[in-house]
This record gives sequence, structure tokens and C-alpha cells, in this order.
Amino acid sequence: MIKEYSSIIQVSGPLLLVEGVEGAKYEELVEIYTGTGEKKRGRVLEVDRDKALIQIFEGSAGIDVRDCHVRFVGRTLHIGVSSDMLGRVFDGLGRPKDDGPEIIPEVMLDVNGAPINPTARNYPNEFIQTGISSIDGINTLVRGQKLPIFSGSGLPHNRVAAQIVRQSKVLGGAEEFAIVFGAMGITFEEANFFIQDFTKSGALERVVLFLNLADDPAIERVSTPRVAFTVAEYLAFEKGLHILVVLSDMTNYAEALREISAARKEIPGRRGYPGYLYTDLASVYERSGRIKGKKGSITLIPILTMPEDDKTHPIPDLTGYITEGQVILSRSLYRKKITPPIDVQQSLSRLKDKGIGKGKTREDHADLFNQLIACYARGKEAAELSVILGEAALSDLDRIFLKFSNQFEERYISQSEDEDRTIEQTLDLGWELLRMVPRVEMKRIRDEYLQRYYDEAE
Repeated sequence: MIKEYSSIIQVSGPLLLVEGVEGAKYEELVEIYTGTGEKKRGRVLEVDRDKALIQIFEGSAGIDVRDCHVRFVGRTLHIGVSSDMLGRVFDGLGRPKDDGPEIIPEVMLDVNGAPINPTARNYPNEFIQTGISSIDGINTLVRGQKLPIFSGSGLPHNRVAAQIVRQSKVLGGAEEFAIVFGAMGITFEEANFFIQDFTKSGALERVVLFLNLADDPAIERVSTPRVAFTVAEYLAFEKGLHILVVLSDMTNYAEALREISAARKEIPGRRGYPGYLYTDLASVYERSGRIKGKKGSITLIPILTMPEDDKTHPIPDLTGYITEGQVILSRSLYRKKITPPIDVQQSLSRLKDKGIGKGKTREDHADLFNQLIACYARGKEAAELSVILGEAALSDLDRIFLKFSNQFEERYISQSEDEDRTIEQTLDLGWELLRMVPRVEMKRIRDEYLQRYYDEAE
């Protein structure tokens, strides 16, 4: 039942306090009408007896407590979802932004979905090919996994995200694959880059794109990932598609949470973020995965920029607890013009062993990436020694490892934005690089694989 009130008593930032309210519910959707007839939307954040605290999505500019009225619509924020959303661009709340027709919904869904019940989960165990060697070969992405990208200001995380969207596929080709991309707090130039890049490459046909720009209300950002996941859940678990959800930038999302928390005068936690930041992030991340008895799946790649490149900052720190690994972009590699500048030593995919091997990638994959990392680490140690002692002081073997590490960065980690490597090309390149190192140093690879892949044919 729709109820209307004109008893606004206070406006503070993005929050509005109404008194004399009856029957208001947490998360209930409201409509605010200004004296000029403008309509704004919001949701109930808190109810205390006859008072309701409302969060305004579009911001409080233009609201005068004397001539505004509020309507409680009796339901939570819903979005109409349909398979026709593929190939379309929406704003952060799911309204069309591409001058296309309105979506005719197949069903209306509450955006505040619940995390997947742990007892209903299926274990992630299928390989997703991104076409990027440092992910596919070393930090493999598995269907149903949560694998965040930790970046820093000025690093090319958006270009890495766009490349993943363009190139990602499930091997076999028979299963339908699509991407839901949620961008939060990005600039107009970044939004334009994503739209043009996906349109030019043809990837937009299988992408649902949600854009919350930097000049859009910060409060809208809190709903953007939930709107994106609502669409992803429908496409995955009702339509049977395999969905990759990419969220960028989760740091902007957390900043919006901090803004709301400060406006509500809540006791701050670490660095001013609300004490429930972990719970809130988990309520978003844990909506991804695989469900028993369901054909589709949701794989998540959240991207976040670490303030001052600090991995102990609350946002990357808490994200690391919830997700299954991380891909870290390195500023030092970027300065060396290595792109994508993925630090394979600090990056980790905790589920990679479940997505590789015979029948998924290739039987030599696990041994190969262990040996590549070992040789690369040895080469980095030799590089540190050469800085202190000079390259002339290195042994012949150290020089070999130093050369290997340089080649590994330049040929394996570094690849152009339009280079889409198959997993076979990635694995073969790894073996080609390992042939720079004496066979006796191949201590992490079984002899049968050395005979088949390392020993060159006569």
C-alpha cells in the first residue's frame, strides 16, 4: 500500500529524516517529490518508532523540507530482468543509458538478493580461458571462483578488465557465456572507453553494462553491484548461461559506504570505514558461485585500486579474506613497460589446481607453472645480487636465470591488448622459455613431461 507524507524534518547529505511514518520497512523503496515536481528515488535505511531514515539515490540537491513530500511504495528496489538486456548499456540503477528501447521485463526481481547457501554450492572446477598468459598459465581462473584484481592509481586495470571481457571464454564452445560488467565511480572517458572497446570488438553483444559515473550520486554506487548481480543470477540460474561478473572499482563502492556511514554518525572502524564493511562486501561477493542442480554459474572478478598501493588497506585486506586469491598489478613492472603488469609472484589463485590438468587444460600444466615460478624467483634473486655485486660477480648459472627472468617478463607476462593466447599457446611458450635453463634444474617437473615437452625433437 502506497503511503505519502509531507513531514520531512531533516536533510543531511544524502539522508532524509521523515516523522509520523506508519508501517515503513527496512530497504523499502521511496519516491521523493520536490517543490518543482522533480522525482527522486531512495530507500529506507533505518526505522525508529514513527521515524524513517531515507537514503536518496540521486542526492539531496533541490530538496526543501517545506514543500517536498515522500511516498513509501511498499516494496524494495526491484529491477525488471530479461535476456534482451544482453548488448545493452544501463546506468547504475538499471535504467537504459544507450538510447535504446525500454526493457520489457520477463520478471521483476529484488536487487537485495541473498548470498548462495554454502550447502547448495557446487565446487568450482572448470577452466575459464582469459587469453592472458599470466592468468591462464599461473593464476588460473576457475568457473564459479571469486578472483579479484588489486591495482593502484594510474595502473591499467581498466584495460586489463576490458581485455578479459573481450577474450574470456569457456572451452568447448557449446555452452553459452556472457559478461555482466558493473562500473562504479568511473570517469566519462573511462565509460566511453568501455563502450567503444566492447562495440568495436563485438563483445558488447554478450555484455550487460552498468555504468555509474563519477558525477553520478555516490549513493547510487551502493546499489550498482547488487543490480548487476541480480541480472547475473537471472541469466545464470534461470537461463543457464555461464556469467562472468566484473566489478570496477570496488574502492569507489566502499567510499560510498563510508559516506553513508559518516552521514548516519555511526562509529567508524578502520580508516573511517564502517565496522560492517567486511559483512557488506561478503553480501556482494558471496552471490557468485555454482549451485547444485543448476546449469549456469557466476564467476566474479572485482577490481579495486589500493590507496597508496597498500595491500593492508581495509578494502583489499577484507576482500582477500572473502575471495579465493588475488591478481596484483605491479607498479615496478609497469614502469618497465610490461603490460599487463601482473606480479605473478604475489598473485595467487587458490582454486587453480581444480581447473587445470588433463581434460581441462593439459596434463603438464601444474608441473609447468611450478617450475616457471621457481625459475623466475631464482632469476629475481640473481637480479638483486647483480645490483649489489655487479653482474660480473654472478655465476654462469645465475646469469642464465637472470636472462630467463627478463625473457619471462618480456615474452610471457607482457602481451599486447589485442593478443588472445589459447591455453596451448601459453603452455608451449612456457616450455620454450624453460629450454633456456639446463635440464638438470628442472626439479619440479616429472620426467615423462620433460621427455615429451622439454626435449626437443631430433
